[in-house]
Amino acid sequence: MQREKSRLHREYFRNGNSHRDGADVSFQDIKKLFNFRTITIGRWVSAQEQQIAANLFFDALYDLADILHVSEQVISLNGSLSLAFGSGGEKHVSAHYHPGRRQLALAKNAGGGALAHEWFHAFDHYIAGKVFAASQAKDFASALWLAEATLLSHPLNLKLDHCFKAIFLDETYTPNEFVNRSIQADKAMGMYYYSQPQELAARAFEACVQDNVIKNAFLVQGTKQSAEARLGIYPHDILRNRIQNAFFDYFAHLGLGVSQSKQMQKADSVVAGQ
Repeated sequence: MQREKSRLHREYFRNGNSHRDGADVSFQDIKKLFNFRTITIGRWVSAQEQQIAANLFFDALYDLADILHVSEQVISLNGSLSLAFGSGGEKHVSAHYHPGRRQLALAKNAGGGALAHEWFHAFDHYIAGKVFAASQAKDFASALWLAEATLLSHPLNLKLDHCFKAIFLDETYTPNEFVNRSIQADKAMGMYYYSQPQELAARAFEACVQDNVIKNAFLVQGTKQSAEARLGIYPHDILRNRIQNAFFDYFAHLGLGVSQSKQMQKADSVVAGQ
């Protein structure tokens, strides 16, 4: 009997722009183009698996940049984010973000489809200190927002504030249906996981990414048809649209701000050179 293909070897649907024109890329290419701090490959990842994974990561990261209208600099969180493939994760967990190491890790055979979710964990952690005055090293912005931490005054922070309001609250400023369904799921399973602020925010984000016209199943899947989706732990309908609008408005302005800042830095270096 023919052995079933691992998830890494399966075809992942995507319809995004061609950023490598069918050519193979390496994890070194990814590190250089996005300026990731480090990229670690597990010792049990074969050369063939590494090549497949590098192409999948490359396409997914550029698709995410296109979806959010941001640069490679934003995707690598200004060079602070590390990646790991087949290494650095947690036992029985297909994908994981480690705040202490600022590392996003995907398992070799089970991490496909979780990249958007874990990337938002990394972003949520990275942005906390830039949005809230009382941020500590391992804080997430979503959790600080829900704890009513003091927001630092900046137009982009106000836009992120609108994102969190859409994720957590309804029009009467009480927990919305998305939050309540997640709390009910946790109660039914006797745990506290789905209703954690950072998990709610990451699931809301990945739902927005999956709904985009740019599709990439290695980047995100399962927010509509999966065991988790059947639990009702993803935002639905009008709320989902409201969250999408808030997120995409925020990231579009973030991308524009980073681009303008980079252009100003280039102009300053030219003037200084003269």
